[in-house]
Amino acid sequence: MKEKIRALREKTETAMRETETGRALYELKTRFQAELKSIMSGMKDLPKEERPAFGKLINEFKEDMEAQFEARAAVVRQKEMEAKYAAEQIDVTMPGRQYRPGALHPITLVKNQLIDIFSGMGFKVFEGPEIETDYYNFTALNTPKDHPARDMQDTFYLAENLLLRTQTSAGQIRVMEEEKPPIKILSPGRVFRSDDDATHSPMFHQMEGLVVDRGITLCDLQGMLAEFARRMFDASTKVRLRPSYFPFTEPSVEVDLSCSECGGKGCRLCKGTGWIEVLGAGMVNRRVLENCGVDPDEYTGFAFGMGIERIAMLKYGINNIRALFENDVRFLEQFR
Repeated sequence: MKEKIRALREKTETAMRETETGRALYELKTRFQAELKSIMSGMKDLPKEERPAFGKLINEFKEDMEAQFEARAAVVRQKEMEAKYAAEQIDVTMPGRQYRPGALHPITLVKNQLIDIFSGMGFKVFEGPEIETDYYNFTALNTPKDHPARDMQDTFYLAENLLLRTQTSAGQIRVMEEEKPPIKILSPGRVFRSDDDATHSPMFHQMEGLVVDRGITLCDLQGMLAEFARRMFDASTKVRLRPSYFPFTEPSVEVDLSCSECGGKGCRLCKGTGWIEVLGAGMVNRRVLENCGVDPDEYTGFAFGMGIERIAMLKYGINNIRALFENDVRFLEQFR
């Protein structure tokens, strides 16, 4: 038994001197206690007259080793604290970390401003799904499968009748199906088209509006757009309507604003014309109203749609749409 105790002492003391962490010392103490318990279990095999002496020897050994463990634990704790202080040492001569304030993205800024402008005119916001059916995105908007106007925009199809919406006009159809006139909604959101160059992106943001009521005319549309231009840009901005074609409006118009850079005199931005095209609009086609269960003989309406990126580029003088999606901090911090 004495040999086992001596062997356990030597092994434990050697291992104790090599421990460098509190965790390792704890695991060593656990193993020591298990082996000591195994030795103590052999007391029952000793003659009765030898048991008191063995018990005394075990207790003295146990107390001595406990003291050694406590002493080593104090040394290890001290080393760990010194290592921690060294790792967390602060050089007070170093410059502090600067946290630059964040800001809304220019697209978000313009989107919020547009919503504020049109909400002030009585529009309510409706956001439809980005994955649309062929019916809501095309057919209900007077663009059936064999309509040549479908060639005007390449589309990301997910299945035969499911696609990433190419316009937020689909939301207008959903509202007209669910609500009765008068209707006055604004439909912002992301749209997707297979198009990519300096002024186009395969994903961009649109803001479309719809008004349906009795006696709505093209003059109402022009007056509303004039107010939008005045509040979005400046009071001197003028609005011009040019005849155009869209399958879901008739008559249809392209909407130009006087160039904010030159005041309509002609410059590089407006290509010398004094005008910049900003959106498309028109009176809601009778067939679209009929598709939604609205009587076109009783109600008329107008619709308009604009690219939020387009408005942001004009408002902030951005010449490449990719700058809005590259997340270049040098560009974005200009909008703080």
